Amino acid sequence: MPQITLPDGSVRSFETAVSVDQIAQSIGSGLAKATLAGRVNGALVDSSHLIHEDSKVSIVTAKDADGLEVIRHSTAHLLAYAVKELYPQAQVTIGPVIENGFYYDFSFSRPFTPEDLVAIEKRMNELSAKDEPVRRTVMERDAAVKFFKDLGEHYKAEIIGSIPAGEDVSLYSEGAFTDLCRGPHVPSTGRLKHFKLMKVAGAYWRGDHNNEMLQRVYGTAWATKEELQQYLVMLEEAEKRDHRKLGRELDLFHIDEHSPGTVFWHPKGWTLWQEVEQYMRAVYRDNGYQEVKGPQILDQSLWEKTGHWDKYRENMFTTESEKRDYALKPMNCPGHLLIFKQGIKSYRDLPLRFGEFGQCHRNEPTGGLHGIMRVRAFTQDDGHIFCTEDQIQSEVVAFTTLLQKVYKDFGFKDIIYKLSTRPEKRIGSEESWDRAEHALAEGLRASGCEFEYLPGEGAFYGPKIEYTLKDALGRPWQCGTIQVDPNMPERLDAEYVGEDGQRHRPIMLHRAIVGSLERFIGILIEQFAGALPVWLAPTQVCVLNISEAQAEYSTNVSKMLKNQGFRVLQDLRNEKITFKIREHSLQKLPYLLVIGDKEVATSTVAVRARGNIDLGVMSLEAFTQRILEDVAHKR
Repeated sequence: MPQITLPDGSVRSFETAVSVDQIAQSIGSGLAKATLAGRVNGALVDSSHLIHEDSKVSIVTAKDADGLEVIRHSTAHLLAYAVKELYPQAQVTIGPVIENGFYYDFSFSRPFTPEDLVAIEKRMNELSAKDEPVRRTVMERDAAVKFFKDLGEHYKAEIIGSIPAGEDVSLYSEGAFTDLCRGPHVPSTGRLKHFKLMKVAGAYWRGDHNNEMLQRVYGTAWATKEELQQYLVMLEEAEKRDHRKLGRELDLFHIDEHSPGTVFWHPKGWTLWQEVEQYMRAVYRDNGYQEVKGPQILDQSLWEKTGHWDKYRENMFTTESEKRDYALKPMNCPGHLLIFKQGIKSYRDLPLRFGEFGQCHRNEPTGGLHGIMRVRAFTQDDGHIFCTEDQIQSEVVAFTTLLQKVYKDFGFKDIIYKLSTRPEKRIGSEESWDRAEHALAEGLRASGCEFEYLPGEGAFYGPKIEYTLKDALGRPWQCGTIQVDPNMPERLDAEYVGEDGQRHRPIMLHRAIVGSLERFIGILIEQFAGALPVWLAPTQVCVLNISEAQAEYSTNVSKMLKNQGFRVLQDLRNEKITFKIREHSLQKLPYLLVIGDKEVATSTVAVRARGNIDLGVMSLEAFTQRILEDVAHKR
């Protein structure tokens, strides 16, 4: 007679083994109809799962995050089912859930076409309408290998063959289609209604370029029609905002085949870069950081001491000179420690804050590169704080407050806070982990931040806070972090003299606000769809004359604005004013100043703001005051 404890603390008794869906039915028919799966003592299971003993049970519906995961996982199988129905010779491989959807890899004799995707999606809808039950069975490993070999599914047979001998494997069937899977799945195909296939890409079997190239079909799936539609609209808007497209259109940067994974900044793009960097440099200066600069290349022996040579070497660019091996730095931390070690440090020197706009190189795989968001050469607003254990909390408070101001200035107000705690494999005592995690948590609480824990997601040497901003489309971007590290000071023998006259190890706090400047600028471009705020815009004002008669006055206006520090473009071309206005409007400039005979006679300017907004005629002083306020208030 199992006793079932529900999330609200209530207990239900059953005389025999009971399934998750039977428990849902006992609560109410509405819940039973909505049930997709369940959690039994923390484990996610099918709704048909039988419970034989006292357990804690929660019902999973489409409203839950777990429910959406089950929907997407099941839709991946529905995709494979449809492909096998339409193309029996195709072989299925793997089909996991990914962010916002799923994919499935297939081996097929020809490339899938856009027309194929339309046909597959249509067949998926037909299979959904049939509302076939999804059934789980268990089979012994060797029997399962034979089963899939007999079906001609050699990839599945290979996957199962890698499972230890003697173990059972779970299979899921819907209609005539059977697939290997741990589950859980929805009770029937009719629960899968709101999905769309997105694209086809190539993927090597098991990620090895020596293996066959498979076809990876991507899709998205949601709990409701409205959520699916919102996501598709967001993708359409994201495509318009793609920083790679805008980078070309606005002449900001380009990526060249002669140096893959690195950025060629054009004059306007470099102006934007400099505005971001100089702003962050002022942040350093005004908040107790001392800016430093370390070398690009460091000896192999240093990377061996830090552990990177053993654990990270495949991601490092290496070189050799005079029979010594070196690596381009993938991060700035060791260099900052070497600077800290120069001269004797006292507890009175702590906390000691170093900041560097340090260029780093990481040998990212070509397939992972993405515009300026994911590159091989990047610059970080990197900082390291050397402090005592007792100073961690106050440093977290100061850093969090600073980060919030920076994000607000750049136009980001929605921040997600996550605290990653001790992983299974770690160094250090439990007491030191307790103190470090407590200091980070209390630092966030003192800053008024609501946060979630990520158990086991900390680094092997210490816990960390991740700061994730949301952009105008609601997309999350993890940029900021602060991490507790007692390990690297130990490895590189860094010390300070304490109040007791003895030598002690400092705590090293790794911290970044915007992270990679390249990536952050890409985020900014997409956040504002290229229409950057006045203080960041590479060109803030364009002065346009209607005819040659206003050329001299237009030139004087441009000079006056430039002398006040504004970034001004002057267009005196012999073109129609409507043509010039349209051309510069497409460049998303904040202000256009149109000058005709009337403006010359009255020493004024006709102001047009971005978005084709006519602000009317005003004095140059009035316009100057307006743009000064825009810049000062980061509007």
